[in-house]
Amino acid sequence: MNNKILVVDDDLSINELIKVNLELAGYTVIQAYDGIKGFALAKQELPSLVVLDVMMPEVDGFTVAKRIRENDETKNIPIIMLTALSQLNDKVNGFNIGVDDYLVKPFETEELLVRVRALLKRTNQIPKSASVRELQSIGEITLLPEQYSVRIGDKQVKLTPIEYDIFNLLFQNHGNMVSSAKLLKDIWGYSPDDDIETIRVHIRHLRSKIDKISNGKKYIETIYGGGYKLNI
Repeated sequence: MNNKILVVDDDLSINELIKVNLELAGYTVIQAYDGIKGFALAKQELPSLVVLDVMMPEVDGFTVAKRIRENDETKNIPIIMLTALSQLNDKVNGFNIGVDDYLVKPFETEELLVRVRALLKRTNQIPKSASVRELQSIGEITLLPEQYSVRIGDKQVKLTPIEYDIFNLLFQNHGNMVSSAKLLKDIWGYSPDDDIETIRVHIRHLRSKIDKISNGKKYIETIYGGGYKLNI
């Protein structure tokens, strides 16, 4: 199992603090102090997870995250964005790029470790919800776990690992509402009160992809004040 973590932060003290705590938790840590070196190490080392600061000179964290997502070899590496920026728009920008989680400085090291463990648990295998390798089908919908893809009729769409896990959770509970709290707990491994926007952004991206191959049918329904439901 690859538990190598890349930490990219130009603040030497914070970078070292994260390194020490991750190593105490049993992880192997690689360090970079700027975005250029960070992206180079991501391609070279293919870590199991990247902890990425935003405010760095020359190349910021948003740019690094975008490059990681656009590169075929690194595109599925989970990213935790670590930043002093706390505005909602900054979080949305990160999630729109494909960041998996977002932790605002100052932070408790134990909270970082919880989020690292949750992401590694989810991504150190074929999507956690896919316990068998066979295709799973209901009606026109077929899941392809090893490709992180969904097929509806004769059309297919590639999802990110998180989008696939969200869709699969809705799929397994089709016709019933899945609460936002359950999505946060089952997909991310925690349920903070202030991260509902995390779900909204990912659902918006997921819905846009599914709608493109759904032949006009709206499969994902928002239950306002509650959660989401997949109608098949």
